[in-house]
Amino acid sequence: MKNQFKTLAFLVIAALSLSACGTAKKADTTKTEQKTQAKLSLEDGIYQAKFTTDNRMFHVNEACNGKATLTVKGGEGTLHLVMPSKNVVNLFSGVASDAKKKGAELIQPTEEEITFEDGLKESVYAFDVPLPVVDQEFDLALVGTKGKWYDHKVKVTDVTSEGEFFADLSLEGGSGRASIMSPAKVTAKDKVYTVLLEWSSPYYDYMIVDGKTYKPVNKDGNSIFEVSFQDLSKPVKVIADTVAMSKPHEIEYTITCNHLTAH
Repeated sequence: MKNQFKTLAFLVIAALSLSACGTAKKADTTKTEQKTQAKLSLEDGIYQAKFTTDNRMFHVNEACNGKATLTVKGGEGTLHLVMPSKNVVNLFSGVASDAKKKGAELIQPTEEEITFEDGLKESVYAFDVPLPVVDQEFDLALVGTKGKWYDHKVKVTDVTSEGEFFADLSLEGGSGRASIMSPAKVTAKDKVYTVLLEWSSPYYDYMIVDGKTYKPVNKDGNSIFEVSFQDLSKPVKVIADTVAMSKPHEIEYTITCNHLTAH
C-alpha cells in the first residue's frame, strides 16, 4: 500500500511539472507573438506624424508644429522628437518606476539646432524613441534637470509620407573648402525627397545626382539647386561642376543626411 501511495504521489508531481512546463512554454510563445505584433505595418521609409501627450507641458518644439519624424526600417519604427529646450535630459520607453531601476536603458539626448520661421536659431535636445504602435497610447517616461521622473501617455497619429522637413546635412569630398547650408529644406512627395541645396560658393553651374543633371534655381548669390533623392537614409554620391578654376571642373562629393526634422 505504501508503495502504491508513493507511485501515486510521483505521478501527481510529474503531472503538475508537465502542466507547469506547458504553461511556461505557452507564456513564452505569447511573448514572442506580442513582440511580432509590435512591428509596424508601414513600408520602410521616412514619415511625418502628429505627436500628442497627456500633458501640455510635454510637447515637441514649436518649430515642428506638433509633428515628429518617423523612420521605419524592417517594420521597426524610430520616432525623432525635438524638444523645446534642454530641460528634458532623458526619456524611457515605459513607466517611471522601471526607469529608476538599476540597468534601465535610458534614451540619451542629442544636441540639435532648430531654425524658426523668423530665422532665429536655437540649440535644443532631441531624442530617438522606439515606436511600438501607431494610433494607440503608449508609455513614455521623462526626467528633467531636477532628477524627478514623470509618467506620460503619448500617441502618434496622422502618419504620412508627404510633407516638409529640415535636413541636417554634411558634405565630404573635394578640397574640403566647399560646404552646403544646413539645415536644408526638404519636401517629400510620392516617396521622393526634394532638397533645396545651397552651396557656399556662387561658382557651381550644375549638379549630377543619380544620372540626372540639375541647374541652379537662382541667378545671384551662392549656387542653389533643387535636387531629388530617392533615399535619404544613406550617404549619396553627387557630382558638382565648378567654374571657379581656370576651366570647368567636375568634383565628386558625398552628401549625408544625419537626420530629418518634421516642419
